[in-house]
Amino acid sequence: MIPNAVKQGIDVPEAVSWRDAMRRVATEVASPNAAFADLTATFPAQTFEALRRNKMLGLMVPRSLGGQELELRKIANLCAILAGACGASGMIYAMHQIKLSSLVAHGMQTEYHRALMRDVAVKQLLIASSTTEAGIGGDLRISNCAIETTGDRVSLTKQASVLSYAAEADIIMATARRGPASIGSDQILIALRRGDYQLQRTAEWNTLGMRATCSEGFLLTATAGVDQIFPKPFHEIAVQSMLATAHVLWASVWFGIATDALSRAHASVRATARRVPSDFAGPLPGAARLAEATAKLQTFKSTLVAHIERFETAKRNEDDLSSINFAIEMNNLKVMASTMAVDIVREALMVTGIAGYRNDGPFSVGRHLRDVLSAPLMVANDRILANTAGLVVASRFDSDLE
Repeated sequence: MIPNAVKQGIDVPEAVSWRDAMRRVATEVASPNAAFADLTATFPAQTFEALRRNKMLGLMVPRSLGGQELELRKIANLCAILAGACGASGMIYAMHQIKLSSLVAHGMQTEYHRALMRDVAVKQLLIASSTTEAGIGGDLRISNCAIETTGDRVSLTKQASVLSYAAEADIIMATARRGPASIGSDQILIALRRGDYQLQRTAEWNTLGMRATCSEGFLLTATAGVDQIFPKPFHEIAVQSMLATAHVLWASVWFGIATDALSRAHASVRATARRVPSDFAGPLPGAARLAEATAKLQTFKSTLVAHIERFETAKRNEDDLSSINFAIEMNNLKVMASTMAVDIVREALMVTGIAGYRNDGPFSVGRHLRDVLSAPLMVANDRILANTAGLVVASRFDSDLE
């Protein structure tokens, strides 16, 4: 249902077509199950079973550890394809890949984290993230909870206000203060296997959209080995891998949702064209809006691809990766992508009209709109703009186009 005019994808042909495999999963499994998962706010289990069967959870893991060492642009494309079929499935897949990227970027130095990567690739383990916490207002760079160390063991108790698909995850990567005496920003990241932790549900997840991400609240308690803590402090992990990867992959999910919504709008205009008399000379209803929205989608795609390339360049220079200008660019991607995706889906609704407003039928974009409205709220745009404002004041403007 994706016409050539707005064909989904931000990738190029590859020898092993993971893209084609994802399209099959999206078309044959994710799309048919999306409405039920959304209606019932249940984890899209069939979709992730299919992803596991196709060995698609460990694609970013280095080849030396059993993975495919797939680059970020290809992972972004897979997120977009899946999100076009089911926004929540695409977001879960993206969140898994975001945590896996941190594991790959910062876990090669320790045997525990290398073994974890092997298991992700071989056993197709699903990774969740526990960075948000009650009492910190959504600021993932501050923790209330702290690890307590006794010999070579650590313990943790965390009020995780939002912990997506926690009950389905095999691994949870959690942030905490380095110790009870540490300040809130002195954080560590620890990788916990299912047997290391217990979850007690503290809040339900009954939301407008992204319902199947099952982002409930939990009391997380854990006991683990000290070697499960990443060697680098969390603020370095966040700056050098996690935040930029999150903005890229979230944007890819929103791109996929917007693309599918616009493809439905395109199909509705074509259906109208087939019904009008052959001598009809006026403009087709919705055609002008469709053209404008298509231009926005193309701009969205170009901007996203440019930021992926910018990130790949920055990875080769740690100073650039940690620079103020790079942080500003990645923050701007998140704000731009989340705003533009909402605009495109709303335009698709205006093109499809009542048929798009319905919750059934081939032109329905209601779920798309509800899902994409979460985009400006995930690490709220106002918070990002406030942080960016401080960075802009400390930076210099550069007019160089190269």
